[in-house]
Amino acid sequence: MDAMPLDQALQSRVADILDNCTACGACADICPMPGPAGIDTTDPQALTAGILTVLRGGEHADAERWAAVCSGSGHCIPTCKHGVDPRFMMTMARLAKPARRDPADRRKGGFAGFGKMSVGVRVLSRLQLPPDLLARFRPEAEEAEPEVVFYTGCNLMKTPHIALLCLDIMDALAVRYRVVGGPSHCCGVLQFRAGDLTTAGRVAQRTIDRLTAAAPRAVAWCPTCQIQLGQIVGPDLGGDKLDLGAFVTYLAERLDDLRPLMTRPVNKRVGLHEHPGVGGIAEAARAILEAIPGLEFVDLEQPRVGYMCSSMGGLPDFKRDMHLAQLEAAEAAGVSTLAGIYHACHRDLCAHERDWPFEVVNFLELLGESMGLDRPDAFKRLKMMQDVDAILTAAAPLIETYKLDLDEARGVVLAEMLVDQPLPLGRR
Repeated sequence: MDAMPLDQALQSRVADILDNCTACGACADICPMPGPAGIDTTDPQALTAGILTVLRGGEHADAERWAAVCSGSGHCIPTCKHGVDPRFMMTMARLAKPARRDPADRRKGGFAGFGKMSVGVRVLSRLQLPPDLLARFRPEAEEAEPEVVFYTGCNLMKTPHIALLCLDIMDALAVRYRVVGGPSHCCGVLQFRAGDLTTAGRVAQRTIDRLTAAAPRAVAWCPTCQIQLGQIVGPDLGGDKLDLGAFVTYLAERLDDLRPLMTRPVNKRVGLHEHPGVGGIAEAARAILEAIPGLEFVDLEQPRVGYMCSSMGGLPDFKRDMHLAQLEAAEAAGVSTLAGIYHACHRDLCAHERDWPFEVVNFLELLGESMGLDRPDAFKRLKMMQDVDAILTAAAPLIETYKLDLDEARGVVLAEMLVDQPLPLGRR
């Protein structure tokens, strides 16, 4: 029997939500986003009822605004006592508006978003990695009989030193793995957000099939991909066959195997930049950091919002203020190091190292330091130059090696290294 088309399957799940949700308001009450969005939260039941109105095809200004700024924190999921996944409910409410557009416009929007992402990944990875290192992420480098498949997603390759550390750590653990990822194995989220469910379903189905065929277990780096494939479209595309976990929690599960490899003390005072959207990630990263000899972990006690910094893009002022509060808390705590978990967060925060009295790294860099693994952060080095000509000059040998189009490279650097800076550099 053929699988139901994705749009029909999603609407079937929406119908279940409409049957089961009582608009009790628990999800609205715990959500961190309505307040910063300027939404009246005095009646959370009415706000949740507004989401149901949107799902039925109606209009509700506050509910539509709430859905638009949802950052996927996931606090709402365990609060629901009626069998509803509120994060999925919000995803479908957010989809209601693009779903009303002409199908051709939806396809065009999805194609444009995917194309922009693909160019950014291709150019930024080649501005940082020589061909021999980039080849580690190609099919010919795959393990023949892997234990796990490491799913990079797409945007991780904009900060490829993090991706290389993932592979180095698995090599040190003697894990047999296969790498799957990049734009050719996308999760389909960009087409999905544009409302092009036909293409989104086809892209996600191909990736799910590839992951399930590659190894008994898959571990994903990117929380966007994990939520999209595991919770949003996966249940309707054979995702029940996909054992997709998070790479960070996978490492925490292997902590006893990692400990003997942490032979070098890392004498640093470290704070962690956290997001709660994928359960257990922040706790796993903290457990790994606390196991590193010599490292002193400091809880910065900051609000935990979203599943990655990019998920707060709907409220840029709120995101900026969150970043400033994080930097100020790190300084007040006297840390030597602010460690992030995800790639998008690193792109946002790393260049602030220039202006604050601590380094900004990905937490895997600290684990790698203890294990004797070193992957220089070329993205941070280039971004801290804050000058497009200086960046292109520094990357000139790789630009020549890959025969990159100079105008295209300039555009990517401007857009994704210099203009894309949520909290402007410099002390206030």
